[in-house]
Amino acid sequence: MPRIFAYIVHKSGAADDSAAELNAAARKIDPAQAPAAIVTGWGAELDQVCESLRSTYGEIWKVAKEPLAYPNAELVRAALVAVLPPGSILLVAHGHFGVDLSPGLAIKLDAGYVPDVVEIEGVEGRWLKAVRQEFGGLISARVRCDISTGAVLNVRPGAFRPLEGPPVSGTVIDKSAEVGELSSRRRYLETIPAETGDVDITREPVLVSIGRGIGEPDNIAIAEDLAEAMGAAVSCSRPVVDAKWMDKSRQVGSSGKTVRPKVYLACGISGSFQHLAGLKGNPFLVAINKNPKAPIFRVADIGIVDDILEFLPALANRVREETAVPGKERRRP
Repeated sequence: MPRIFAYIVHKSGAADDSAAELNAAARKIDPAQAPAAIVTGWGAELDQVCESLRSTYGEIWKVAKEPLAYPNAELVRAALVAVLPPGSILLVAHGHFGVDLSPGLAIKLDAGYVPDVVEIEGVEGRWLKAVRQEFGGLISARVRCDISTGAVLNVRPGAFRPLEGPPVSGTVIDKSAEVGELSSRRRYLETIPAETGDVDITREPVLVSIGRGIGEPDNIAIAEDLAEAMGAAVSCSRPVVDAKWMDKSRQVGSSGKTVRPKVYLACGISGSFQHLAGLKGNPFLVAINKNPKAPIFRVADIGIVDDILEFLPALANRVREETAVPGKERRRP
């Protein structure tokens, strides 16, 4: 079996939530092999990330180079080509950066490539069997990837639950010396913070999030009524913003806000990887969708097949009935 690695995305000294999920996905490929993490960057923040990963990964390969201080996919691609052993399998979170990094990396490594992996069904000989999403999540396709010369897999955030068990005591291995001079035809200029609207959804512990299934703008009041009953805020997916039904400051996803609620109600949301990429912290996810094959059900803690236009008002009434009982108070998580 080839050596398995996970490339860890990080920001401000903290590893992305996908770090533990990639570890779980790697165990699906080879339960007997402990994957190693690879982290690139520069300075004290890189050291903080490596230290935080020692409880999850037995080995953490660190590549510290000043040009890697900002995650430029061109530079990271060159660094990984330099340090990865031939024939390795590399797992990368399927977000904006992963999609930028991985296809070109697979070409340079002469390796197989599978994007948006939501399930790994094992390995038979030289073939790795996986399930990936296509056509915006409308189809789950079973694919085979030839891993005889290695592979790069983009793993959908939230598709694999972190493993339970005692923490390990990993070792940080500095691989910086194996990477030569790095240069790129593009360079980082600045980060422009997203504007905050009337409600900062990034700070809300409970979100009632609506998607295309809400039907029309007048129906948003149904979600707002449920949110008011629950002491929550209303957020949305991109189609709602594109239709100009809600402000972009309410959008959850890779092109919107990254949120970390404790409870997330996905109402009429299909569950594309772009939307799930904005959902961090492993919230308790309740999905309501009238399509029983909606991809959101793959990652939901509770899945409810129903029309949200009928279900949400009924749920709001039940919440109010429960909180109206003497001795019961509505408490925010």
